[in-house]
Parts: sequence; C-alpha cells; structure tokens
Amino acid sequence: MLSVFRTRTSILLAACFAATASMANTTSEHAHNTAFQMAVAEHTPRESQIAEFYRTNGFSPIWVGESDEHMQRRAALILALSHAHLHGLPQADATVSSLIQKMQDARSTRDLGAVEAELSRVFVDFADALYSGFLRPGNIDDGLVRSVDRRSAAEHLNALNTHGAAYLAQLAPQTRQYRALMKQKLALQDLVDQGGWGATVPETKLEYGDTGPNVVKLRNRLVLMGYMKPSASPSFDAALLEGVRAFQIAHGLEPDGVAGKGTIAELNRPAVDRLKAVYVALERERWLPRDRGARHILVNQTDFSAKIVDDGQVTFETRAVIGKNTHDRRSPEFSDVMEHMVINPSWYVPRSIITKEYLPKLKANPNAVGHIQITDSRGRQVNRGAVDFNQFTARSFPFAMRQPPSKSNALGLVKFMFPNKYNIYLHDTPQKSLFAREVRAFSHGCIRLAQPFEFAYALLAKQEEDPKAFFHRVLNTGKETKVDLEQKVPVHLIYRTAYVGPKGEVQYRRDVYGRDRKIWEALQKAGVALPDVQG
Repeated sequence: MLSVFRTRTSILLAACFAATASMANTTSEHAHNTAFQMAVAEHTPRESQIAEFYRTNGFSPIWVGESDEHMQRRAALILALSHAHLHGLPQADATVSSLIQKMQDARSTRDLGAVEAELSRVFVDFADALYSGFLRPGNIDDGLVRSVDRRSAAEHLNALNTHGAAYLAQLAPQTRQYRALMKQKLALQDLVDQGGWGATVPETKLEYGDTGPNVVKLRNRLVLMGYMKPSASPSFDAALLEGVRAFQIAHGLEPDGVAGKGTIAELNRPAVDRLKAVYVALERERWLPRDRGARHILVNQTDFSAKIVDDGQVTFETRAVIGKNTHDRRSPEFSDVMEHMVINPSWYVPRSIITKEYLPKLKANPNAVGHIQITDSRGRQVNRGAVDFNQFTARSFPFAMRQPPSKSNALGLVKFMFPNKYNIYLHDTPQKSLFAREVRAFSHGCIRLAQPFEFAYALLAKQEEDPKAFFHRVLNTGKETKVDLEQKVPVHLIYRTAYVGPKGEVQYRRDVYGRDRKIWEALQKAGVALPDVQG
C-alpha cells in the first residue's frame, strides 16, 4: 500500500511541477497590478477573512510567485491534499486535479489572481480540517460540548506566509497517540484488504478444559488477531486461557479467561468496525487541545477510568463510574481546569433531580428522602410537616435540597471541582460495589472514583510534604473544607473507543453512548470513505 502511495504522490507532484512551470511563464512583475487584485477580490467573498488577509498584505501573492518559496508552497499543498485520506479525511483527488489543471491553464494576470484565490481557499479548508477536525462536535450529539480550538483563515494564511511550506507539516496533532492511530489505520486497511480475521466464533460459552471445533475456531481467530501463538491443540488449554485474557484486557472486558457472550461478541466484530473506530479516534484527537498540560487528568468514558498523567506518563489510575446511558444522564465531553477539592462535602442536589425524582416522592410522603435537608432561599432548613408539597409543580417548587457531610453522602467523603456550567465533577461514592461491574454507567453524569483518597493524595503531593496525613487530618474534622490546588490541573473528559496504550498496544472499547456511531455516520455523509471497503 505504501508503494502505491509513493507512486501516486510522484505522479501528482510531477503534474504540479509541470503546472508550476506553466505558471512561471505567466507570472511577471505585473502580478501585483490591478488585474491581479481584481481577480483575487472577485474570487474571494468580500467579507471573508481570506479577503481581509489579502487587503492587509497589499494583495501580495503567497502561492503564484516565481520564487522557490512560492513553488515549495504549491508543491507542499498538493502533496498534503493527496495524503488527506491518510488522516481519515475525504479523498482530495478531484480537488488536486482541479488545482493542477487551473495552474496549467493560467495564461494571464487575471488567471493568476483566480488561481491564487483558489489555492488559498482550498488551503484554509484543509488546514482547518486537519488542525481542528473536519466536523463540528456540537452538531453531532448534545453530549459533545467540547470547545474546539479553531484558528481563523487569516491565522492559517499568516502562519503559512511566515513559516512557509513547513507549516503544512505542523497542522495535524503532533502527539504520539495521533501518529500511532495513523499507523494502526494503515495496518487495519491492509488487514481488511486481506479478508480480516477469518471465520467468526459461534456464540457459545467456552472455558478452560473445553474441547472441540468451536475451541479451534476461537484459537484460530485469536492467533490471527495476534493475541497468541499458533497451535494445533483442540483443547482450551493454558495458552488459550492467556490468549483470551489478553484479548479481554485489550477490549476493556473482565479478564476472567472465559469466552462468554460478551467476549465472543467483541471477538466477532469485523476488522472494518475497528477501522471505523480508528477513523473516529483520529477526528476526536484533532478536537482535543494542543496543550493538554504537563500534568493533566484524563477520564476516558468508554474505558470507565480516570488517570493522572505527568509528562506523558500515567502516574495514577483508578476505575470510574460514568453517567447512565439515558438522555439526561450521559456524561458530557469537554475540557476544563481542576481548581480545588472539597473534603467532607455536602451534596447540593441538582434541580433536575429535585423535580424529577424527589418532588414526586415528597408529594406521596412529606417524610420521604429524610436524609436530605430541604432549605429555603436563605439556606434555612424547612419544616416538612408545615409544607403541602402537592401544591408545587416542577417549575414552581421553591426550595433547595442538601445532604450534609457523612459517610453515606451521595458524594462520599471528597469531591474534585473544575467549575463548569454542566455541573460535572469527580467524586467519591458510598456505592463501592458498582466498581466491580464491567460496564460502569450508573451516575447522573458526574464521574465517581473507585480510589478517591489515593487520587487526592496524588494531587496533594505537589503541595504537601505528607499528603496522606494532611488529607486525613482534614477529613477527621468532619467539617466541609475546601482545599485549593496550588497547581491547577487541566481535566479532559474524553470518549475514545480506539486508542493506543503506553506500550504501543492497541485498545478498543464499546461505544457505550452510541456517539462514535453518530460521528462515523457524519464523516461518511461528509465524504469520508473506507478504501476499497463496502459498508
């Protein structure tokens, strides 16, 4: 496949240089004249940032000049466009052919102005897609509330003008994750071309000690997937047990070594499904901030995990519970900055929970949810017996509700705050049994941590000589206490069904909320296609 890319690229660049030679015969000292300016203006919407860029730089051409730098920019753009599909973007063959033809056909100063404007327009569209993502997250799913860093057309053009062709190589995320995903994309495309992972495994439970043709099919598929070495044994032996466990770990399944219904369902997913997940992951990586923070917190919702990352290395990791898979509870995706933690927190019940869950119970029984205090607008506790709750609707209910600090508090004994309009934070929970589940989507949207104390120690280690002792000294007071983080920590709530682990191992997760399916459908609708693959 790589040899095909190289051959195709050579042909395109040869055509580009031929077009460049044609333009060189047309370009002259008159490139700045009125005809050139009029042509650029004519082919650029008056109110656009591209037009503003040219007005600001006096209509000086950045593409159609005769210098080596101008030629390098043209060639670099053609090369980048011809490789757009490698990034999971739509094939740009038609655009490349059109640009080359227009360069070859340029015969006058006005023609040059038109080519200049077209090259800038194509460049800006491509730069925006590669730098910030092809899609707008908020148009796909209401849980995709991430604010994406987008450079303006003028910023892209000025950067190209300043840094030359080298700027095109800096557009894609310069992360290890992005490079690894691109490598995995090529590997999966080759695998799909070769027929994938062979025969699927019948949906029947298989475990240690079993024998028969289904065990052989299980073994063969795991061998083709690379999770175990080839073997002719018809038995579910120790080697197959470890192969199943390796597969389970790489797919976020409970690593019990039993090929049950869930494991076989993931095992039978075709390679093309994994390829789609990688396409989506590349797009998602383009949405993330370029500067994640030397120290940051990463919550991957599909992995049900929360990590602290220091200088690219995971220094702490714990299991997590995310929002339940219902419209009003799914955890959103966004980035913010953690500013403080609250030890012995009160739980201030969200208005949505008060009106949807607690008000109906109070109407039936004023003493319901007795562990929650009802307070008025001045924070004073309300006497339940003196209130007729049946007179209120969800809109007119005038009270707030609060659960005081305690071991049974819904937030547990500590919460971690990165103030945001979605009222999402990380916190402890008294419901420890949920962390033993394989799929952990149970909350109202916030992220619950299996090891909140250890998470707190790791954060406090940057500012306390003995973080554990400090934490428990505050905890033992029983009083609600805010502890500011001297070093604010970026938090990234992400949703990644395909990613590459710290040792280069490829990991896949289930599409818990169906968001990746929506993203793939949007990419397809916008022109992204799997090479030589149907469906």
